Amino acid sequence: MKNNLISIITPCYNSENYIAETILSVLNQTYAHWEWWIIDDCSHDNSVQKIKEFNDPRIHLIVSEENVGAAEARNIGIRNAKGRFITFIDSDDVWLPQFLEKAVNYLVDNKEELVYGSYKRHDENLEPYLEDFIAEDHITYDRILYNCPIPMLTSMYDTQRIGKVEIPEVDMREDYAMWIEILRKIPEARAIKESLAIYRIRKNSFSRNKFLILQKQFNVYSKYLGLSLFRSTYYTLHWAFNGMRKYEKLKFRGNR
Repeated sequence: MKNNLISIITPCYNSENYIAETILSVLNQTYAHWEWWIIDDCSHDNSVQKIKEFNDPRIHLIVSEENVGAAEARNIGIRNAKGRFITFIDSDDVWLPQFLEKAVNYLVDNKEELVYGSYKRHDENLEPYLEDFIAEDHITYDRILYNCPIPMLTSMYDTQRIGKVEIPEVDMREDYAMWIEILRKIPEARAIKESLAIYRIRKNSFSRNKFLILQKQFNVYSKYLGLSLFRSTYYTLHWAFNGMRKYEKLKFRGNR
């Protein structure tokens, strides 16, 4: 695995309350051959100071001089990345210890281009909140048009097989557009059913406000992909329905 360097990409904006837990989860990975590009996007809290407290030569902090948004911040990391494999973690989420090892081994052993895992869904205090999100396997381009079952938190792709793929400029749906671009290149993306991370659900998260991004999702179909009004509406309705199902509050049945 000597040449299998993993590049981790993290945009950071005002995450002083969470970034230390994120960093510790990366430092505790069983796979140690990684570099980490953290791009602070003009935070006005103590995020930068918190990051600098961790003295690890694998961590590279870039402090942006202007607010560029999460997509461009990730692209800055991608452009600097030297690893064969690229993966992402946001500045308030947590990986379980074997995420990197299991993801990279899956890609190498199975000669796949893109893999992603299931994840746990906890509240802001990392207490269980929803049932685990179980990753759906064999995602194709045609399948992803209905909704986005690929979580950025537990995804990893192989640049040796597909090259570097930057995040398109699609307002609030950038990660979805990136998976679309990757699935235009490959037959399918593969899933690891085991939960390998913890997604922190924050009360005021944009991703939880489906009505706010309903128009943005429609624009992906109509403007970015150039689909007809009928097809754009059809896929948007499917996306909305699947989104409600994904975040429906369920009774938690205990730790898994």
